[in-house]
Amino acid sequence: MALALEQVGVAFGGFRALTDVSLSVNAGDVVGLIGPNGAGKTTCINVLTGFQRPSSGRVLLDGRDVSALPAHRLRRAGVARTFQAGRLFGGLDVLDNLACTGVGLGLRRAESERQASDLLGWMGIAPLESRPAAGLPYTDERRVAIARALMGDPAYLLLDEPAAGMSEAEANDLAALIRRIAHDRGIGCLLIEHNVGLVLSVCSDVVVLDGGRVIEHGDRNVILGSRAVREAYLGAHTEAA
Repeated sequence: MALALEQVGVAFGGFRALTDVSLSVNAGDVVGLIGPNGAGKTTCINVLTGFQRPSSGRVLLDGRDVSALPAHRLRRAGVARTFQAGRLFGGLDVLDNLACTGVGLGLRRAESERQASDLLGWMGIAPLESRPAAGLPYTDERRVAIARALMGDPAYLLLDEPAAGMSEAEANDLAALIRRIAHDRGIGCLLIEHNVGLVLSVCSDVVVLDGGRVIEHGDRNVILGSRAVREAYLGAHTEAA
């Protein structure tokens, strides 16, 4: 049971956004995807969720090649995501943001509202239920976006910079929530985040991209000890003292 990229390349004209990228997310695990700006992280999520077709390689969902499936079919197959900008429906309240997602996934209205209310309670944000989505504080908007992505009980959740703009305390709360999503709900999570400390605290496995290529892959100790990672983030080759 895994969601995976297998030697995936993405080209836009003469520009290669990804080259031979492989990674996998197992059910119940949290995998980090980090790298400098422009490294190709969001392109990876777009490929995994059907918003971008790979130019080469394959996307595998539990062993099945889903490279050609569009985004809405992958969502129904159990692959959910959030976006860097929350993309909530501003004209609806929080409950209806979740409920309309459930209806779009095939749930009846009453069942969708029940699941939405249960999810908001499980996440500890039930008081937001009747609040207009357009007026939410930034961090609440991020949490509601995660709740909406959990509608329909997906098998995999891809989080695109969910901690952007959060304080250290809010980021710590987010880390606890991601652990609960993986452990309590058995969902495989892929976390893209510039907060490397958050990634290293919550992820058992981390993939590092630079220039559209995987330059490192491993646990916290491997990432912290990697010269390639240091050079990618410093933007220069450095000699050890």
